[in-house]
Amino acid sequence: MAHAHHHAAPSATEGRTGFRRGAAFVIGGLSSGHGVFHSIAQSFIVVLPEVRDLLLGGSIIAATSLQTTREIASGVVALPGGVLTDVLRRFWGWVMAVCMAMFGVGWLLMASAGWQVPGASWVSSPSATTLNPAGYALLIIGMAVVAIAASVWHLPAMAALSSHFTHRRGSVLSLHGVGGNIGDVIGPVLTGALLSVLAWQAIITIYAAVPIFLAFLVFWAFRDIGQRAQAAVEERAASTMQMQIAETKLLIRNPRVWGITVVAGLRGMAYIGFITVLPLYLVDELNLGSTLTEHRSFENLFIRGSLVGLLVLVGIFASPVMGYLSDRLNRKIVLIPGMLFLAVVTLLMAPFGSDLAVMTILLAALGLFLYSDQPILTAAAMDIVREGTAATTLGLLSTSRFILSAASPIIAGWLYGINFDYLFYYTAALYLIAALLLAVIRLPQPSAEPDHHDGHGDHGGHGDHGGHGHGDGHGGHDYHGHGHDDHGHGDHGHGDHGHRNH
Repeated sequence: MAHAHHHAAPSATEGRTGFRRGAAFVIGGLSSGHGVFHSIAQSFIVVLPEVRDLLLGGSIIAATSLQTTREIASGVVALPGGVLTDVLRRFWGWVMAVCMAMFGVGWLLMASAGWQVPGASWVSSPSATTLNPAGYALLIIGMAVVAIAASVWHLPAMAALSSHFTHRRGSVLSLHGVGGNIGDVIGPVLTGALLSVLAWQAIITIYAAVPIFLAFLVFWAFRDIGQRAQAAVEERAASTMQMQIAETKLLIRNPRVWGITVVAGLRGMAYIGFITVLPLYLVDELNLGSTLTEHRSFENLFIRGSLVGLLVLVGIFASPVMGYLSDRLNRKIVLIPGMLFLAVVTLLMAPFGSDLAVMTILLAALGLFLYSDQPILTAAAMDIVREGTAATTLGLLSTSRFILSAASPIIAGWLYGINFDYLFYYTAALYLIAALLLAVIRLPQPSAEPDHHDGHGDHGGHGDHGGHGHGDGHGGHDYHGHGHDDHGHGDHGHGDHGHRNH
């Protein structure tokens, strides 16, 4: 009886909108949206030296504090946002559309800090030697709005992917990461080129219009994606706030989930401190488009943007491979060597980073693992938890990462102000500590084949999608042969009560 409706004819509505439910559309659309968020965020990193010198009076701490604001705002909303995202599963389409629009508005606020408005007391000028308080306040407020929008967007987007593609989780989340990586490459390179003809605030203003327009497209594309995810859990029980809080309590008592969140936090500290100060290093040490007129050639500005993009370019190809290997082999086999590699490469930047050619090679090497480990850490956490707490788990991971990494840009900026090389020592130490901690955490073996599930294990969440074989309520028709991925042990197995988990 459980499978009696597999062959029911699709409704007329399904016939008209079926292409929006295909795996390619869902993965491609969410990954593209991810790319928009990353493209603009990474573009601002490229113009940070201009913001520092023209609006913030040359203050390294003021410049790096913008990233700290981003981390704090993201962390504040991540965990409660994750719980609410799981409860309001039906409205994921609305949530993502609003977040996309908010993202554009936030960047518009930040751009306004540098607009040349006649008579404004906070107008920036090339000769500014002191910090503009009003302009700085606008940057802080805008960055907070941007951070909240980006943080909340990721929760339903990644939870939907994790829910719909349970047995390809590492691969699919890595593909989602690739969307962000592509944005991370295009944004900086384009911004570096535009800096030779436009002021930084003009560039950010133009970029801000893109997500505001795309918000309408996002709503059309994903307006029902949450309803399909909701159908996957309704057979187990109604999703209520009381139930969600109870499941969240179970989640936060899981020591392995906490271990992964601390590792993700340390890795986040290393990344955000490094990427924030890197463009300042490229300007101060390598003279790549500094505010001094003789260094602001198109070539220097383009190279600066390209080096920030190069950091990510290699990851576009490496991330899917790493995700696939983590699905087939073991998360640790991919993660631990990767983090150790990042530590070694970062250390090499201290003695050799002042040479442009060597720094280029080292940044390319760093890109092999810099962006591929985060989605695998997310997949490792998803391997452990129940499906009904997917967004809550993402919120917990994000909150811990943001709490740990909030002060990292300021710490990195302070160390950088003392000695350029201290940035690299600090970053390498964090990667090393994260790798050592991960080595002692017991992770479940990811299930590469649907038929090999252990119903008593940490993949308890698959029970939610089992029973009827419908990954999103329509798996039999929409995912082209993967409709039975989630057959597993269904709601009658022990998936929802994995003995090792709770």
